[in-house]
Amino acid sequence: MIVACQLMMVLDASVLVTALPEIGRTLHLSTAALTWVQNAYILAFGGFLLLGARAGDILGRRKTFSAGIALFSLASILAGLAPSASILLAARAMQGLAAALATPSALALLSVSFSAARERSKAIAVYSAVSGAGGSVGLIVGGLLTDLISWRAGMFLNVPIGIVLLLMVPRYMQETESKAGRLDIMGALTSVIGMTALAFGFVQAASGGWETPEVWGSLALGGGSLAAFLRIEARAKEPITPLRLFASRTRSGAYLGRLLLLCGNYPIFFFVPQFLQNVLHFNSLKAGLAIMPFTVVQFGMMYAMPSLVARFGNAKVLIAGLIIAITGTSWLSNLSADSSYLSHVFFPLIVMGGGAGMIFQPFTTLGLSGVEAKDAGAASGLVNVAHQTGASLGLAVLIAVFEAVNRQAVPSVTSFTHAISVSLVGSAVFLTASLLVVLILLLPADRAQRAVAAEMRNAS
Repeated sequence: MIVACQLMMVLDASVLVTALPEIGRTLHLSTAALTWVQNAYILAFGGFLLLGARAGDILGRRKTFSAGIALFSLASILAGLAPSASILLAARAMQGLAAALATPSALALLSVSFSAARERSKAIAVYSAVSGAGGSVGLIVGGLLTDLISWRAGMFLNVPIGIVLLLMVPRYMQETESKAGRLDIMGALTSVIGMTALAFGFVQAASGGWETPEVWGSLALGGGSLAAFLRIEARAKEPITPLRLFASRTRSGAYLGRLLLLCGNYPIFFFVPQFLQNVLHFNSLKAGLAIMPFTVVQFGMMYAMPSLVARFGNAKVLIAGLIIAITGTSWLSNLSADSSYLSHVFFPLIVMGGGAGMIFQPFTTLGLSGVEAKDAGAASGLVNVAHQTGASLGLAVLIAVFEAVNRQAVPSVTSFTHAISVSLVGSAVFLTASLLVVLILLLPADRAQRAVAAEMRNAS
């Protein structure tokens, strides 16, 4: 059921990838405004994720998991029926809140259920593989439904999965022991306000330039709210983010590296469908199939991950994966109005998929390393917070880059494609920053751990 929950969340995200241009046309949203279809979900997910993790610890993870799945199913129905952009964005935010309740409980149950390192590695590999497979299915099904029926049909895909999960939970999932405690509501609110304000500031800059009061006011509010969040967490008796989790160099490096990775990786799947549909004139289904090489190769790499990690260690596999991903993204950034799909999109996506397939499992493993059982929910929440925060901030920053470049030229296919190309260069820069984090923080820690393990083996 943990795997089914992840499939549900991945389907929701991937179904929308190829539907975004059609949603923009149907609801009259500009390219910048269209980012909120994704960011409304991501910001609510990332902002409430730590609260959801804490709720699982206090109320019981099965109860929290079930509440999240039920709310996610309801929000999916509302999104599919949304008559306007504002209703759709509200429903997407509700989906994000629901995912924040369900996902950390699922990942915490995985972490606790597989205590042995090798077993946990295999379980995380399966969890990650389902993410890749679900993404592939969602791309095809989402494109097909958008072409044959409407983008709205894709929103209903999660409903039957949610119903089946709710029926299976009482029978197959054991409740974890609930603990006395408080929910850190102020911590959650300041984190949500902070991240939303930062993203809003960047998107407003994309729409109207950096000179407007709304931009700097939003950025100031975001920075102040996040500072307040850290202050609250340092003083709270029961914080949603125990700052002791950052005492580990390995975990801190994994969170930061994952955040930067998503800053670069996630926006690619906003911009590439725009290029495929608006420049190469692919329909939604063809665009979904065109992106498939990435997810298929990423999924295939998952099978090799346990043996690669066992032989070379997480840090070295991460370094190799990031170098491959940077190479593919840099290749993809050479798009022009005359680019063809095969040479300028297909082959770069193959390379990028191979790199991505080597990255996510090690980052997840390192983000959960050395965590005590009492902090399992918070640690798994931070893994996902880094993921969602990176996605939202990266998309907000790079859409600002896109609009800044696009505004400086006469509107045309050439200027549109050039703006996408520059934005993809930004993606490669973020991936390079993630690589530097791995080299500076994670590689030395990994070498030290492997040296200690070798000494223990020799002593025995």
